[in-house]
Amino acid sequence: MKRGLRNIAALLLAAASLFSCSSKQTPMTNSKIAADILSTPEYRAISYGGYREKERSEQPTIEQLKEDLKIMSAMDIKMLRTYNLQLPHASNVLKAIRELKEEDPSFEMYVMLGAWIDCLNAWTDHPDHSIEDEKNNESEIQNAVHYATEYPDIVKVIAVGNEAMVHWASSYFVHPAVILKYVNYLQELKKLGKLSSDLWITSSDNFASWGGGEWDYHLPELESLVKAVDYVSMHTYPFHDTHYNNAYWESPADDEEGYSDHDRVLSAMQRAAFYAQAQYQSVVSYVHGIDPKKPVHIGETGWSSVSVGYYGNNGSFAADEYKQALYHQAMREWTDAEGISCFYFEAFDEQWKDGNHPEGSENHFGLITLEGQAKFALWDAVDNGDFEGLVRGGNPITKTFEGDTTAMLQTVSAPKRRK
Repeated sequence: MKRGLRNIAALLLAAASLFSCSSKQTPMTNSKIAADILSTPEYRAISYGGYREKERSEQPTIEQLKEDLKIMSAMDIKMLRTYNLQLPHASNVLKAIRELKEEDPSFEMYVMLGAWIDCLNAWTDHPDHSIEDEKNNESEIQNAVHYATEYPDIVKVIAVGNEAMVHWASSYFVHPAVILKYVNYLQELKKLGKLSSDLWITSSDNFASWGGGEWDYHLPELESLVKAVDYVSMHTYPFHDTHYNNAYWESPADDEEGYSDHDRVLSAMQRAAFYAQAQYQSVVSYVHGIDPKKPVHIGETGWSSVSVGYYGNNGSFAADEYKQALYHQAMREWTDAEGISCFYFEAFDEQWKDGNHPEGSENHFGLITLEGQAKFALWDAVDNGDFEGLVRGGNPITKTFEGDTTAMLQTVSAPKRRK
C-alpha cells in the first residue's frame, strides 16, 4: 500500500510539471461534456482503429484518418473510442479531428481516450499478473493526461485499461487494484483542477470483470473501483459465445420445429440481442448494489461478418453480413431507447488483428471493409446518399456484393439445431 501511495505522489509531481509547461489550450466553444454525450441517442458512439495494413507499425496518415472521420460523421457517429497511446494513432486522430474542426467549425467529434494497462512481462510466456508493468502503465496514463489537457474540446473520457481485468486476457491482465490506483490518480487531478471536472474516468472491460459473471471477480477492490469511476464501461459479445457458450445460440429443436432456415436465423439473432441485454443487466444489478446511481454504458459489442474458424461454416455458422446487420440494428434500437451509450465494435475492418489469417473473424468486425465498401448494415445509408463525395483510399463508398441482396443471402447459414 505504501508503495502505491508513493507511486501516486510521483505521478502527481509529474503531472504538475506537465501542466506547468503545457501549451495554450483551445477554447471549448460549443463543446459537449461527457455527461451530455453518453446516453444521448443523437451522439452515436463507435470503436475506431484506422489501421489499414497488416502491421500496426504502418500508421495511417492524417489524411487517411480525416477520410475515416468524415465517413463516420456521415454515419451519425460523434464519439470515438481509441485503445492505447503506445503508437501515434490516437494522438493523430486527435490532430485530425482538430484540423477538421478548423476547416469546418460545425464538424463535431469527441473521443474516449484509451490508456493500455499491462501486467509485468505481458505478452511473454511468463506474464506476472500479481505485478503491473509500471513503466508502461505510467507512461500511458501520463500521455492520456497530456492529450486530455491539449485537446479538452475533444477528449471527454479516459478509459484506464481495455479488458485489463478479465482473466481470459491471459497475456496481460492485472488485479483491479491496479486499475483503481490510476482511476484514483486521475480523479485526484480533477479535484486539483489539473483536469476538467467534466472529464469522465472509467475502465472498459468484460461484463464479468464488472461483477456480472463469476463470483471470483467480486473483490473489495472492484467495489472501490465501481465507486471511483464516473461510469462503468462494460463489454458484451454474444458473437464469441456462439462458440464458447453455444447453448443460447443453437436452435431449440422443439420450439422451432417447422421453422425455415431464415426464420431460425432471425430467431437466433433475437436470442443474441437478448443475451447481450442480460449481460448488461447482470452488470447493472451488481453495480447498483454498490452505487445505485452509477451509469452503466456499453464500451464494446459487435459481430464479425467473416470467419473460417470457430464462427464460420466449420463452426457456429454465426459470421456473415446479414447477421451482423441484424445485431447492429437490434443493439442500436435497444440502446437508443434505453438511453445507453453503445460503442459499437467497430467502424472499419482491420487486417493486422489476425495478420496470418486474412479470413480470421477478428479482421472483419468492421461495418466498412478495408477498401471502403459498406457492409449490409449500411446499405440503406449508401442508398440515402449519406456517403456521397466521400472516399476511402481513393474508393467511393459502395455496397458489398455490388448491392446484390440475393448474392449476400447465399452466404447466410442457419445455426445448428440443438440435440
